[in-house]
Amino acid sequence: MFLATVIDLYSRRLIGYSMADHVRADLVVAALRHAVAARGGDVEGVIFHADHGSQHTSEKFAKACAAYGIRRSMGAVGSSTDNAVAESWFAALKRELPHGPRWATSQRARLDVFAWIAFYNNERRHSTLGYLSPAAYENHRPSTTMLALAA
Repeated sequence: MFLATVIDLYSRRLIGYSMADHVRADLVVAALRHAVAARGGDVEGVIFHADHGSQHTSEKFAKACAAYGIRRSMGAVGSSTDNAVAESWFAALKRELPHGPRWATSQRARLDVFAWIAFYNNERRHSTLGYLSPAAYENHRPSTTMLALAA
């Protein structure tokens, strides 16, 4: 199973995600659509930062971004620090999500990952957010601009 994410850089909230048994462009386009819906559809001018994965450099993803008025940005090739927020998010997921060597079914993996995402967004505190959860930070300090980061 592969997980595509869209993280709001302002609040560190995971606003879009998709899981599939492949890493094709459809996976990241689905995560992008989820994020756009979570932000009410108005994302014109948002910057989407990603790595150089083929799914992010695909024509399909480029067209999806253009359709929403989203500008694309890409980090340097081979530089994990250019995508540090996403790298940190995935490290936390791997460290904090209780699981064995493998889930028995893909459905169980989806349920566990999505439950952890709800915990992460609504309860997990961040030092960079004044020890608030991403959702609490957004509620206390609403942003007028969403900057998205994908991994």
